Amino acid sequence: MTASRGSPARPSGSGLQADAAWIEAPYPVLVVDRHGGLVRINEAARLLLPDAASGDWLHERVPSWLSDAHRRICDGLSDARSGPLSGRIRDRLLEAHPTTGDDGDVVWWLVDETDRLFAETALVDVRARSEILAEVSGALLSTLNVGRCMELASSMAAEHLAEAAVLVAPPQGRRHPLTFARRGGPVTQSLRQVDVSAVPGLAEALQGFPPVPARWIDPADLPDWVVPEGFTSPVGSVIVTPLPGHGVPAGALILLRSGTERAFSESEEVFARLFAARAGAALSAARLYTEQAAITTTLMRELLPPVLHHVRGVEYAGGYRASKDHERVGGDFYDVHPSADSSGETLVVLGDVAGKGLDAAVLTGKIRNTLHALLPLAEDHQRVLNLLNGALLSSHHTRFATLVLASVHNRDGRTRLRLTSAGHLPPLLARADGTVEEVATRGTLVGALPAVEARTVETVLAPGETCLLYTDGIVEARGGPLGDDFLGAERLKRALAECAGMQAEAVVERIQMLAAQWLREGRHDDMAVVAITAPRASSLTTDEERGRNGGRNT
Repeated sequence: MTASRGSPARPSGSGLQADAAWIEAPYPVLVVDRHGGLVRINEAARLLLPDAASGDWLHERVPSWLSDAHRRICDGLSDARSGPLSGRIRDRLLEAHPTTGDDGDVVWWLVDETDRLFAETALVDVRARSEILAEVSGALLSTLNVGRCMELASSMAAEHLAEAAVLVAPPQGRRHPLTFARRGGPVTQSLRQVDVSAVPGLAEALQGFPPVPARWIDPADLPDWVVPEGFTSPVGSVIVTPLPGHGVPAGALILLRSGTERAFSESEEVFARLFAARAGAALSAARLYTEQAAITTTLMRELLPPVLHHVRGVEYAGGYRASKDHERVGGDFYDVHPSADSSGETLVVLGDVAGKGLDAAVLTGKIRNTLHALLPLAEDHQRVLNLLNGALLSSHHTRFATLVLASVHNRDGRTRLRLTSAGHLPPLLARADGTVEEVATRGTLVGALPAVEARTVETVLAPGETCLLYTDGIVEARGGPLGDDFLGAERLKRALAECAGMQAEAVVERIQMLAAQWLREGRHDDMAVVAITAPRASSLTTDEERGRNGGRNT
């Protein structure tokens, strides 16, 4: 017995043990006979297929994927237990589970998988975007170069968010740094004067205001400068979003898709803002580092010891090594100040501030600047030291310093020196015959007592002889065979004796090499050394001629 369309010949659902269950099931259920006629549908199925009714043909009410599956089961070509089918009915994704009754009717249980699929897709998207953001953060934070950071941000935006990206940095004067990137193409940078007000939302984004929705921007109104070279398709969708920085905006990002691509969705706009936040933070950090590095370089230039050369025929050479290898400045310093008059004296200063590192270097900078201001009084060492002492006592610094002043005058083949020590180690004289003399100048510290007491000693250097000024970091270098001995003054004198007749630069290199070899890997204080070498007889004329044009060596 079979059922004909519209007039079932037996009670609906007969022969099915789950008759009551499927009628009240929350899922759509279709009972279909072996010929493809709808025997009965439940209430949930009527909501899914409002035009379907008992007696209709299945293939007229459902997509082919379901009607073809029913026909295969009825023809014995597939087993109802082979597993669920899936497909779409209207806008819903459904899984179809068949149950065959004893009379040949098939009950199709339709399970709505739309929300599950949407959740799974959303989860996949979230994971993919999280991976992109992690990649972006890692790449952008790996560099503190502003230009490189802009290149990475624009190229990654073009790769992951759009077909092309334009990064607009804050203006430099009247021009904006621009970075253009196109998916699969090169990244280019330029500095142009552009009208940012011609791009809707760009002027506001550069000031840090929230972005305007992409649907408000008409791609046809974009100026030509926004479109990267090689982007030949008409622009179909645009996003303009700010790049938030640390306190101030880091720029703005423009994302472009062609008309052949789908328009930006709301979720993609949100993701673009997240991307921009990471890029803005990285750019802001890079700019801050660049500014601080420039400031540090400028300040460091004034703190670093000068490079010394010949001054009015006399050779000067200096060497410096900070207490820590990764530092460039510290508490030791030296300077050479030629007089404004070619017939005057050249003032050489070498000093040692108590302490190490940047704090000590700041005070050395103050001392050097103060001494430079006192150059007109350089003929009177005692007065210079007292004025410097007063300046240090009146400052907020609590550190003291030791100094040695050397006034050098070269005339008629004779190099005269006036040496004054203020709490510093005595200078050493390397004579032409290989003997080493200790200059008997003594004095008190600078910046510790109300007045400085010092003794000035005058001496003469014969041609090729050297006066060595040094800090205690040299003689107190701890090392040697057992790693716990000081280099000491005697070893320094023996090494200096071997330097008789050498040029000033060679003397400094020899002393620095001695200290380095003695130290090996041991700890040490700041070390500074200055060599003053009288011109040799054969070079007097040449050096004097060269020295007439000499200026201050810095």
